[in-house]
Amino acid sequence: MRCLAHTGLQGIAASVIPRCFRWPFGRVTLYPLRYWWKGKDSNLRTPKRADLQSAAFNHSATLPPTGRPDRQQSSRIIAIFDRLSTGLNATVGKIRRVPLRAGSVGGDGLWSGMLFHPTTGSRHPIMGQMEPRPALAPVRNDWSVDELVEIYETPLLDLIDHAARVHRLYHDPRDIQRASLFSIKTGGCPEDCAYCPQSAHHAEVRLTRDRIMEPATVVAAAAEAKAAGASRFCMGAAWREVRDGAEFDAVLEMVRGVTAIGMESCVTLGMLRPDQARRLAEAGLTAYNHNLDTSPEFYTRIVGTRTYQDRLATLGVVRAAGIKLCCGGIIGMGESNRDRAALIQMLAAQSPHPESVPINALVAVPGTPLAARPPVEALELVRMVATARIAMPQSQVRLSAGRRNLTPEAQVLCFLVGANSIFSGEKLLTTPNAEEDGDVALLRAVGAYP
Repeated sequence: MRCLAHTGLQGIAASVIPRCFRWPFGRVTLYPLRYWWKGKDSNLRTPKRADLQSAAFNHSATLPPTGRPDRQQSSRIIAIFDRLSTGLNATVGKIRRVPLRAGSVGGDGLWSGMLFHPTTGSRHPIMGQMEPRPALAPVRNDWSVDELVEIYETPLLDLIDHAARVHRLYHDPRDIQRASLFSIKTGGCPEDCAYCPQSAHHAEVRLTRDRIMEPATVVAAAAEAKAAGASRFCMGAAWREVRDGAEFDAVLEMVRGVTAIGMESCVTLGMLRPDQARRLAEAGLTAYNHNLDTSPEFYTRIVGTRTYQDRLATLGVVRAAGIKLCCGGIIGMGESNRDRAALIQMLAAQSPHPESVPINALVAVPGTPLAARPPVEALELVRMVATARIAMPQSQVRLSAGRRNLTPEAQVLCFLVGANSIFSGEKLLTTPNAEEDGDVALLRAVGAYP
């Protein structure tokens, strides 16, 4: 790489600009470029456009829809970085980075930004390729509970920094998915989950029980959610387990209909057999939600009608059918920090990790055994999201129930440490959710892709 200035610095350019250098995210490999500066005195001038070979990155319309370059484009990308100022500071002045995007290390591991000269205001695109440090963001299935407790209880500013860097190694932080959760059969569930207002065991809960909805009605609701910006439509039925018959046939028709309109489809139906999972896969189901809820040790204080092993067996059935897993849990039910770490340990022990990890904060519903539980503190949810991101760096971490109680600033902090999906819409099955207009404004404020 060369950098030529009017004062004749051609000879020292090679010695002050290394091929690779250390960045907080890992090693950055630079692409060679004849980068010519036209200078006078100490001012940094705009390079000749023909010399940049970076016109594709001056206009977002020339990029893929996500704004991220593909592998073929990356071979043409140029990179200039702030170490330029180490040897050339007296001539070109201080140059600082203005980060724009980060690509996926699972793909090309691209990092992009702008060079900005504070005197002239000149801005020039830069791009490098990152190789992640294994110690920073390993993909592991052997986390211990003690390790995860230590991560969860890390001083908050250090935890935020760690999780944010891991998040940017594997994900574009501006890529935040909107999903919609819809109840297709409400109430009357035979399970006794202490947090759930749909349980038939909680007679004091005021909830109208509904039979399973018509497929056409559900698909119409999915189309409305898509028009509002959702790309995934999740359908929940208050069942203990799937039973063959007209109701399951209706669910299969719903899945086919949601898939046909170009949305990801997800269902949560309770336990299921391998043949039922196969039929869901054949219908085009994207993901199956089946949460572990909490740690194995705390679980029996929350659920008595289904064992932890039942839940793990269902996850195995879903995986064997080739369906993606949506699996997470709930905090705020009276569990300890160690229980929260143990939940993440059980999730991360899945191989591969669940593609989606919903993190829920308890919504205490009158009439349920947990109605008197206090609201979850926002920073506890931030810690949970950050720990999940570090333990499962490739997974999509979804801010789910309880988000309505978070301020916009708390939600942004969750995005910073690794949350990259939210449920939008007025309700999450039967509990209130954040207002849709507020979500639109929030995502616009953080610069999320539409």
